[in-house]
Amino acid sequence: MEKLFRLKEHGTNVRTEIVAGITTFMTMAYILAVNPSVLSDAGMDPTAVLLATCLASFVGTLCMSLMANLPFALSAGMGLNAYMTYTVCIGYGYTWQTALMAVFIEGVIFIILSVTKVREAIFNAIPMELKKAVSVGIGLFIAFIGLQNAGLVQDNSATLVSLVSFRENFSTVGICALLALVGVLLTAVLYILNVKGAILIGILGTWALGMICQLCGVYVPDNQDYFSLFPTLQMTDFSALGKTFGQCFHINLREVGIFNFIMVIFSFLFVDLFDTLGTLIGVSAKADLLDEEGRLPQIRPALLADAIATTAGAVLGTSTVSTFVESAAGVGAGGRTGLTSLTTAVLFLASMLLAPIFVAVPAFATAPALIMVGFLMFSTITDLRFSAEHLTSVIPAYLCVLAMPLFYSISEGIAIGVISYVVINLACGKYKSIDPVMYVLAVLFVLKYIFL
Repeated sequence: MEKLFRLKEHGTNVRTEIVAGITTFMTMAYILAVNPSVLSDAGMDPTAVLLATCLASFVGTLCMSLMANLPFALSAGMGLNAYMTYTVCIGYGYTWQTALMAVFIEGVIFIILSVTKVREAIFNAIPMELKKAVSVGIGLFIAFIGLQNAGLVQDNSATLVSLVSFRENFSTVGICALLALVGVLLTAVLYILNVKGAILIGILGTWALGMICQLCGVYVPDNQDYFSLFPTLQMTDFSALGKTFGQCFHINLREVGIFNFIMVIFSFLFVDLFDTLGTLIGVSAKADLLDEEGRLPQIRPALLADAIATTAGAVLGTSTVSTFVESAAGVGAGGRTGLTSLTTAVLFLASMLLAPIFVAVPAFATAPALIMVGFLMFSTITDLRFSAEHLTSVIPAYLCVLAMPLFYSISEGIAIGVISYVVINLACGKYKSIDPVMYVLAVLFVLKYIFL
């Protein structure tokens, strides 16, 4: 272990690293319940998605461990899975196979970019306010989806959306919405008290309350839209992976608008790029892994591990895999080397045996996790600079944040943010502050609106 991970050099030991790896897994294991729930809305088999998520998380985290020797874990990215389901599949009408192909191509492009300095160069071209705005906007978008999955938000012809009526159909709709609300409060309290695995405990606690309500007759399954909350004890059906494995190659690109498809790939690239780099730098700073110039020495192998995981995940059958900010929990527990991420990787692989339990988690129980993760991403808003000299950047950032939940699309928010940034800065005579790459991106987005 010492020879492989250089534990003494990093001031740590085997016990500390293993405990840190377990801590990281506990804080991000909620993805094993949430990801099948989100991607199943796109028509994918939940068990297949769970198995693919476990395997992709194992591959990506193992690569991070052995290639970069960093204590970071990877899994299907929140926000990116929502973008794939609710924007690409439901919004654009693409099949989930086509969406997976876009993720696969994104992963291949990232592998190419990661072995060069192009990925860092693209990151540097985007103004900081827009980088932060993407995280904030995705947070609101995820939270809105959580409110919908909980049944707390419903369609309304007059106001577009409104609060659910708890008294109407209380034994199904009302009680599920109420349980989701209780789950949000429970998760929030646990998180504030710094309980390890607060989000996962919140999911399981909300689910347990639901089962108690079913036993007491408060929740009554109708076997159509609302089913029994008790999981069936059975072995994992590993053959289910065949329903998604390799399906990204079973598409006909002639039936897909090529320009729109390119824009989907670009949106995946953009969101994953800033999510991963931001997480790597932020968590590395907390772990004191940055050098004197604020750079992460192992960033290239770390980015390559991320790219390999995304490519493998698309083939297996899950959305974009990225580095999780919850890795900070393991770092906080003392994790400093790849042994931490190796421990997390092994736990993800072992989780495949519990697939029937994770898949059975109801939507109202995973909704609090979506809402709380939305809060964690929204907290980046404090990094936006609202002073007069930064208005040409922060107003486009505001428009980006506003557009994502209200237009129900991450890509639309990014497009509006980029276009407004270029236009506002040009109109205010600040053309020298605009990176040439931003002009290219703005033109591409304008062409999208003209021809699509």
